[in-house]
Amino acid sequence: MYRVIGVLVLQLVYLSSFANTILHGTVKSDRGEPIIGASVTVEGSFMGTATNADGRFTLKLKAGDYVLRVSHVGYRTTFPEVTVEGETTVDITLERSSYMAEEVIVSATRAHSRVPVAYTDISRAEIEGRDYGQDIPYIISLTPSFVASSDAGTGIGYTSFRIRGSDMNRINITLNGIPLNDSESHGVWWVNMPDLASSLDNVQIQRGVGTSTHGAGAFGASINLQTSVMQQDAYGEITSSAGSFNTFRNTVKVGSGLINDRFTFDARLSKINSDGFIERSGSDLKSFFISGGMHNEKSILKVNVFSGQEKTSLAWTGVPSEMLGDNRRYNSLGRFTNLDGETDYYDNETDNYQQDHYQLFYSRELSRNLNLNTAFHYTRGYGYFEQYRPNDRFRSYGLGNLEMGDDVIDRSDLVRRRILDNHFYGMTFSVKYSQRKYDITFGGGMNRYDGDHYGHIIWAQFSGHIPKDYEWYFNNGDKTDLNFFGKIDYRLTDRLNLYGDLQYRRIDYSIDGIDSRLRDITSNHDYGFFNPKAGIFFELDDRQNVYLSYAVAHREPSRSNFTDARPGEFPRPERLDNIETGYNFRSENLSLNANLFYMKYTDQLVLTGDINDVGKDIMTNAPDSYRAGIELMAGARLSSVFELSFNVSVSENRISDFTEYIDNWDYWDDPENEPLQVVRHIGSTELSFSPPVVAGGDLTIRPVENLAVNLAGKYVGRQFIDNTASRDRMLNSYFFSDLRINYTIETSRYGEFGINFMAANIFDAKFETNAWIYRYLYQGEERFFDGFFPQAGRHFFTGVFFKF
Repeated sequence: MYRVIGVLVLQLVYLSSFANTILHGTVKSDRGEPIIGASVTVEGSFMGTATNADGRFTLKLKAGDYVLRVSHVGYRTTFPEVTVEGETTVDITLERSSYMAEEVIVSATRAHSRVPVAYTDISRAEIEGRDYGQDIPYIISLTPSFVASSDAGTGIGYTSFRIRGSDMNRINITLNGIPLNDSESHGVWWVNMPDLASSLDNVQIQRGVGTSTHGAGAFGASINLQTSVMQQDAYGEITSSAGSFNTFRNTVKVGSGLINDRFTFDARLSKINSDGFIERSGSDLKSFFISGGMHNEKSILKVNVFSGQEKTSLAWTGVPSEMLGDNRRYNSLGRFTNLDGETDYYDNETDNYQQDHYQLFYSRELSRNLNLNTAFHYTRGYGYFEQYRPNDRFRSYGLGNLEMGDDVIDRSDLVRRRILDNHFYGMTFSVKYSQRKYDITFGGGMNRYDGDHYGHIIWAQFSGHIPKDYEWYFNNGDKTDLNFFGKIDYRLTDRLNLYGDLQYRRIDYSIDGIDSRLRDITSNHDYGFFNPKAGIFFELDDRQNVYLSYAVAHREPSRSNFTDARPGEFPRPERLDNIETGYNFRSENLSLNANLFYMKYTDQLVLTGDINDVGKDIMTNAPDSYRAGIELMAGARLSSVFELSFNVSVSENRISDFTEYIDNWDYWDDPENEPLQVVRHIGSTELSFSPPVVAGGDLTIRPVENLAVNLAGKYVGRQFIDNTASRDRMLNSYFFSDLRINYTIETSRYGEFGINFMAANIFDAKFETNAWIYRYLYQGEERFFDGFFPQAGRHFFTGVFFKF
């Protein structure tokens, strides 16, 4: 099979190399100055290049008629038509734009075509084609090395993902260059930003360390999202869809276009409801997005205000493995025994949270070669999750026993809320200086987080001695994150680029108070990280290029790594040394990319089964571990009707020396003779949740104008759910396919009307995307509790939209 694929690929490369005509071109400004780094692509093909230091470009094309797309920041995009016969020369002039392009807002942290990193760009059109109201991880899930998961099983509610086996807490995520990762947990909760995809213009995913950015360390990848950019014409859009599991999504968008050739206003209002595939995993989600801007030729002043409000039924514990064959939708959360001795479920076992974002951007062209970008931001978050707790001890909440006559009551059913109340604010900036041979960028940012964690008892079966809204714990996290970086992109020759990137990051983090287990978790942690990056890019010809890069990243432990640690024994920060090398090939109808990566971790934090002084799992530094592999991507335009894309990642992910710890419950019966934990040395082992193979692809068919039929598939290899590499504790490999059909009708009078349909998991595959396990010894036998997260079988979404 692999030989057949290899032969086919070589034949495609060989056939596509036949091109007996060459297009030479020069791109200049309306002042006659050569434009360096202008993007020149051939419409309807994979061909593209960038102009050199003299504004020149070369493309090998077959004889024929073509439409080019020529663009550069600060200039109006043009689409010249050219006829290529033999050696053809074309001169292209770009007019200075009347308005500064909004892509400058994110340019400091983005990679471009000659930066030596592995990255994928996702356009607005691609986002729209996959957006049925699901969270961002499901919209971008076909990208290389990407594995998405959903607690509710449908992509709505609590969702997460991994890239190259690294979980979301290790992936740097920014929105318009502003950090989205929570300062303490390092996670991103997409459920707090429902329908964000409707307000996105584009997404860039950089795999590996990537370029320097703001916020959390990139330990597997970084994701940079940009919201909607200026529209010169007024518009409106209504989207309504419905689907399985009582899923409904309604979105309204409006935009003013340019008012008085300067001002713009855009707004979106969204509501999403779904019962979820898992029992009692429903979501009630609301959001809005408002943006206003003032634009001219040399500056942008823009304000974004957006908010998300969610109420989501809890489905965090998964389905026990023994239930997967009988009831894949099972959810134990909220279960209790009522006064009649019957099993019942608490109807408000929910997570409730609201997050409000405020962003202010100012960009200015200080001179023809110098640009300034600044951003100020504030995020307000408040919410709680509510739980029914059967038969909890009063002493667990710092309460004494309740005396009722001669009876002493030391336990009670109760309802509690665990509350998070936080503020995140700061600023980022960058200055870019461009010359004929080089671009230099200097940037940085300072961000501060202030978050309170506390819990209230709001009801108890026996509550005579409990004050109203009794607060049983309170602690505060305070974190300041400061970073500065400098980047240079040096064009040594027309074909050779050198890249350098230096970053310094300073973190001051303090925790003060007691946690929910009444432990004093007060501690202070300060770090200084130096993260150098360097690379080389070489263009073999106008169709092929190669690159090589080396980068270093550091990551501080998260809040739970500190609070769960044994008293006085805090984990060390992690370090990643990352080498990437790649090859890219593009012709008119074929695109091939290969990227080799090696990611060496020092002190990576992993679960071993070791516990702290109150029996809670702690993460331990593994001195030496690594991820190494290859990512292959291909795209082909087979005709004007058929288009195919495919990617596959093959990797090895290992810990060099691993020791596991298993709780011994016999200790509590015989503490003098039984150990608290049993220690087993395993040695070299596979990293958990790191599939050796991940593949994805899709086939798009356009049989008639305005109709697109897309069949997509995803394969994820087996994954171990702990670091012992035991096949008894494993997620099986899985494959699923989605079918999408989009049809649009465009009219000059009434605008654009569209119908879309998705059949998700059309072959009704049964699979799980995530899991957890707790193992222990009792009476000499190994036993366990576990939870798996099944995804929905065959299900459907359909919707309509109207743009005017």
